[in-house]
Amino acid sequence: MNLVGVIANPASGKDIRRLVAHGSVFDNDEKVSIVRRVLAGIDSTPVDRVLIMPDRFGIGLKATDGLNVATDVDILDMPVRFEAVDSEVATRHLVDLGAGCIVTLGGDGTNRLVAKHAGTTPILPISTGTNNAFPVMMEATTAGIAAGLVSVGITTGAVAQMPIIRCTGPGFEDVALVDAAVYTERFIGARAVWDPDRLREVVLTRLRPGSIGLSSIGSAIHGDDHPRGHGLFIDVHPDAPTTVRAPIAPGLILDVHVAGTKPLAPGDSIEATVAQPSVIAFDGEREHELPEESSVTMRFDADGPLVVDAGAAIAEAARHNWFHAD
Repeated sequence: MNLVGVIANPASGKDIRRLVAHGSVFDNDEKVSIVRRVLAGIDSTPVDRVLIMPDRFGIGLKATDGLNVATDVDILDMPVRFEAVDSEVATRHLVDLGAGCIVTLGGDGTNRLVAKHAGTTPILPISTGTNNAFPVMMEATTAGIAAGLVSVGITTGAVAQMPIIRCTGPGFEDVALVDAAVYTERFIGARAVWDPDRLREVVLTRLRPGSIGLSSIGSAIHGDDHPRGHGLFIDVHPDAPTTVRAPIAPGLILDVHVAGTKPLAPGDSIEATVAQPSVIAFDGEREHELPEESSVTMRFDADGPLVVDAGAAIAEAARHNWFHAD
């Protein structure tokens, strides 16, 4: 049986950056509409079944209400806590059930949780979050078609492995998809990172001009003049001589003081020792507290999650005349 999973995070696109910056709000009713269009796209492919993560708002239930598709669509049977951990639990269940692709609705944070447990199952990330350096703004119908094509094996060349940052610190091992940063704030608190004067060591998996969040700092420094397949270390300090202006959150363009940068080849690591209580932030969100005089290792790793390029999937299927009615 060909199976596609859908994980729609009802909390994405609603964090404190709507107060400290100008992040847009992705209404959950719009997420319902997005999921309905994803399902319509999947229904045009030979996929047998779709399972949707349950959530407090009932995105999956509302999306399937009155929906006329031939594909078997149901809500994933799983324990729920109506917290971020549900995305991780749903991913593990879908992988165990043999899903050929997982469609995600969220930002960098949501996709990080999914990527940690997706293994060799490809992810197709639709952007509905705050910082969206990892997911892509795309039409949901197209995303559904691409997810179906990948899931049933019609396209095989549209999936690429993306790099990650593996972080090890006092009492934790974790990963970041786009950026990891030491942030001189004592507590995790509201999670979001928005004060560049508190940034210290920053590691990026990519430089993509036009991106938002901490990855925009790297683009502001180097543009796209960076070794392909390499990450970037940025040494940030409020007294550093070089200043760049970067959009570290939607509508929030601030000065960042850069002491230096260094390209990172796969396997290269940065070890940071904090002189004061701090936190480590992943993909723009504070995750783990770092006690005074503790250290954290951030390693650039090329073996990250498999990600679907929707346009490439459709182009490959077209080359094989898959869309021809005859």
